[in-house]
Amino acid sequence: MLNLYVSSAGRDTWSGRLPAPTAALTNGPFATLEGARDAIRRLRADGLPADTPITVWLLGGTYSRGATFELGPKDGGTAKAPVTYAAYHGETVRLVGGEDVDGFQPVTDPATVARLDPAARGHVLQVNLRERGITNYGEMRRKGFGVASSPAWLEVFYQDKPMELARWPNVGQWATIAGVPNGQNGGRFTYEGDRPRRWANLDDVWVHGYWTYDWADTYEKVAGIDVDKREVATVPPHGQYGYTAGKRFYFLNVLEELDSPGEWYLDRKAGILYFWPPDSAQHPKVTVSMLESPLIVLNGASHVVLRGLTLEASRGSGVEIRGGTGNLVSSCTIRNLGTNGVTIDGGSANGVDHCELYGLGETAISFSGGDRRTLTPGNHFATNNHIHHYSRICFTYRPAVAVNGVGNRIAHNLIHDAPHNAILLGGNDHMIEYNDISHVCLQTGDAGAIYMGRDMTMRGNVIRYNYLHDIQPAVRNVPGFFTDVMAVYLDDCFCGTTVYGNVFFRAGRAAMIGGGRDNTIENNIFVDCNPAIHVDARGRGWASFWFNGKDSTIMDRLKEVPYNQPPYSTRYPHLANLLDDDPAEAKYNRIVRNVWFGGRWIEMQDGLTDKVVTFEANLLGEDPGFVGAKLPLAKDAPSPAATAFRLKPGSPALKLGFKQLPLGQIGIRKAR
Repeated sequence: MLNLYVSSAGRDTWSGRLPAPTAALTNGPFATLEGARDAIRRLRADGLPADTPITVWLLGGTYSRGATFELGPKDGGTAKAPVTYAAYHGETVRLVGGEDVDGFQPVTDPATVARLDPAARGHVLQVNLRERGITNYGEMRRKGFGVASSPAWLEVFYQDKPMELARWPNVGQWATIAGVPNGQNGGRFTYEGDRPRRWANLDDVWVHGYWTYDWADTYEKVAGIDVDKREVATVPPHGQYGYTAGKRFYFLNVLEELDSPGEWYLDRKAGILYFWPPDSAQHPKVTVSMLESPLIVLNGASHVVLRGLTLEASRGSGVEIRGGTGNLVSSCTIRNLGTNGVTIDGGSANGVDHCELYGLGETAISFSGGDRRTLTPGNHFATNNHIHHYSRICFTYRPAVAVNGVGNRIAHNLIHDAPHNAILLGGNDHMIEYNDISHVCLQTGDAGAIYMGRDMTMRGNVIRYNYLHDIQPAVRNVPGFFTDVMAVYLDDCFCGTTVYGNVFFRAGRAAMIGGGRDNTIENNIFVDCNPAIHVDARGRGWASFWFNGKDSTIMDRLKEVPYNQPPYSTRYPHLANLLDDDPAEAKYNRIVRNVWFGGRWIEMQDGLTDKVVTFEANLLGEDPGFVGAKLPLAKDAPSPAATAFRLKPGSPALKLGFKQLPLGQIGIRKAR
């Protein structure tokens, strides 16, 4: 066993074998992660056995990162002898991709004071970043639905929370597109009121909105504002789907709109940061994000463990694992980043366990592994994580966990508070189990907490033993807002999914089969959902263009894998002869032994009947006898724990063959 140490009081010229410097300052810990990594390389070159477990202990403190810490194939360990980078005895170790800034002073320049809202005068402070050597401010750029992830612009964090770039209307409010004078794709829209008339500088104003659909948001740069016509022109490409009257948006990056506590604005030409602290601090200390590359990259390394670290305040991502096997991010706090928390791309058996991830601009955890042509599993995992308040910059399709490939697992996570998806799934044979998911899809419509869609070959996925509750949009009474949200959304002919043993409570349109086949909804509990289950045959209705040759998406994806040959033809028997079996029909869906109470039970569309969809032994509308949840539950009653839905002995559901659920195992398990 080899122990090395890193400390902010260390030096990379020392041996790294001691946790503290000697009195004579002749030896002690390393100063940097690179110092420890390079020492391990030298020791191995000098004969250190490959089966030696190595731990690099980081002593408590803040480690500013101006570059990515990267480990390659020669920096990893083995299954029995991993290389671990860990916080020393539970001390707080922060890897920070930003710089602390203090020295704020009241705004005194008369011209600037005049631009501020009267309510903000006397509250807004300023500091010159350029005088402190901070000159890289990043750039505002187009982001959102359909746009590849890219580093965020400079952000401000205070008391470990992200602050809000000055905007109008303020957080929680929206402006509405009044009209589109040049049509949906004309690159212009109008607004109501005269708010922009008081803005002195329009050089770098942006707009962010759900421009046409409530599941697609983008940031667009303003090319100009005609305040007399109340008309905004944007820089191409003008929103992912153009602009539609009645849809919601807001302006951002406007000094005059720095009008509430927690807002900030950066004058990029002068390098002056303006900030209204959210508390009474007259001399706040803030952190501005700087690093645009990942904080840590494992590039082909295997059997590396990152344990107990806090990664934060970067414009980019936290950890990227590219290839390799057996890598683990464990018991870390990953927060306040401009893009993603942890990304795993390729390799096998890499995972994230017992971490807390929040304040992320985009996705918390994403992983892709396994071979879809051979259905070889990747065995990646995201387990026992607390994931919340993510997707704060890009609002759609940046989930808590995104999974692709084959044979990966998402289990025992606590996920809550986000504008859109909790889990975004693509691929085959994934296991989604024992998760507690609530208060997601808060700002979006036609959205799913667990979402997958538009591929008839992505089969074998299992969604079981999850507690999905309080999944309803918080945005209401907004013109044009589509309020439907789903807990499990099998969208656009998604097939071969098993939804088994879940509890759905106040979960919107709880389980939706959108035109697919070979799906099973079995042994679930639905309480106060509207409806509990939806099934349609859209392939022969409004979406018939997928099957009549007008849109080849579904058929193209069918051809991407050997769907009519082993292992597909043996693993998924109904898939092999799909094209000869009325592919537009929603066949072979089974709804069996479920418990339903409150709300609506079933919604079937496109002419579907129980001759096409199989219904067996469902308990409908009868009190099943829950141990801790007395029905009916008051509309304003807080959600009970999942264990409250355990069935009493003698329940009529048990007499129909319903199986008791392992409700006590849902959620985060204690670390061993």
